Amino acid sequence: MTSDNDKQILLLGAGLVTRPLVNYLLDVPGFSLTIATRTLAKAHALIGDRPNGLAVQFDIEENPDGLNELVAKHDLAISLLPAMHHPAVAKAAIRHKKLMVTTSYVSDEMKELDQAAKDAGIIILNEIGVDPGIDHMSAMRVIHDVEARGGKITSFRSYCGGLPAPEAKTTPWGYKFSWSPRGVVLAAKNSAKYLEDGKIVEIPGENLFDYFHHVKLEELEDGFEAYANRDSMPYQDVYGLTDVGTMYRGTFRNLGHCVTWKKLSEAGLFDIEVLSGLDRMTYRDLMAKLGGFPNDGNLETAISAKFNIPADPPVIGKWTWLGLFDNEKPLPAAEMSPLDILVAIFLEKLQYEPGERDMIAMHHKFEAEFPDRTEKITSTLVDFGIPYGDTSMARTVGLPAAVATRMILHGEIKLTGVHIPVLPEIYNPILDELEGLGIKFTERSVTG
Repeated sequence: MTSDNDKQILLLGAGLVTRPLVNYLLDVPGFSLTIATRTLAKAHALIGDRPNGLAVQFDIEENPDGLNELVAKHDLAISLLPAMHHPAVAKAAIRHKKLMVTTSYVSDEMKELDQAAKDAGIIILNEIGVDPGIDHMSAMRVIHDVEARGGKITSFRSYCGGLPAPEAKTTPWGYKFSWSPRGVVLAAKNSAKYLEDGKIVEIPGENLFDYFHHVKLEELEDGFEAYANRDSMPYQDVYGLTDVGTMYRGTFRNLGHCVTWKKLSEAGLFDIEVLSGLDRMTYRDLMAKLGGFPNDGNLETAISAKFNIPADPPVIGKWTWLGLFDNEKPLPAAEMSPLDILVAIFLEKLQYEPGERDMIAMHHKFEAEFPDRTEKITSTLVDFGIPYGDTSMARTVGLPAAVATRMILHGEIKLTGVHIPVLPEIYNPILDELEGLGIKFTERSVTG
């Protein structure tokens, strides 16, 4: 049972990253949590028998008008819905003067709600997950420390990747999904922009995987491929680094990833246009259709030649292992986009086995100038999932949002408007608490 004095929290969504957040909030005295989701069974499983949790069925696409009623009944709304729905939640929060938290990037539409949120006296805290989220907070702690010591950041590079732990790299792909495969594939279509040694570099989405480099962390035996993550340029202003020569935000993947995914894109498997007439077609039939070749024994050779697919790394071997050349297995539906067909096979073949650990690897590289010296500083997080427990992805996305929610409802964050966690009054206490929860950075500095 809940009391009239409880803080009433609304969680929209019950996906892969919600369990640590739910467990944290249900353990806070005086907090009650309503989970609104399309699938009630997921919400009930998250809540268990705890009396301060409630599950309700809700689909924002089928019942958009029901959003207002839900938000109005609660003190704070956490939106873990697809990002396109966050502005609707924010507008409902503003209308009813309710607080809001989300882990997603701030869209232009969300930015435009800043003054309305201030007028309503509420905070809408965004980008409070792992990437974005922990990346901002850990970077800003170092940047502000350098500035407090009289220094100036001249170069900033930041990387993050959600990957299998080393012992869980059990497939030729070196990758498994700890969050939405569709989201991962769509992100692989993004263009990128960054600053390198004073020059702006722009990469169209179709060329994203052509521009990668290798990064080695002291904490891990194997290195990574790193490629640019979206547009890094706005973070010059966000981080207060308007004079830097390099501003780069990138994504970590295991070796061989970039060329494998580049060729998937070139072969048409990232296309979102729905294809019809796929009934009675196999995956091999689809590959023949996309390549414009007959489905015969030479298909792999023909596709390799057409798309200039290298033998090393063994891209065709990875595709074969995935099942893209299976001539017996039928496609999932008669009408489907190539992207969603690819997602369906990813869901089947690239999932974590029970007890396997995932890993979050985050790494910042700073170059700083002081009046009498220079410093090269690194700040690194390598966090592992818990066997048969929460994934690292779920912990590093859900726990920052949960801690921020507690702080807001306890009055420890008093800001209004649309924010991300780049201010000391937000990031310092959250990083301190995350460290107590085992999510901890290692910093190293070399003076020259």
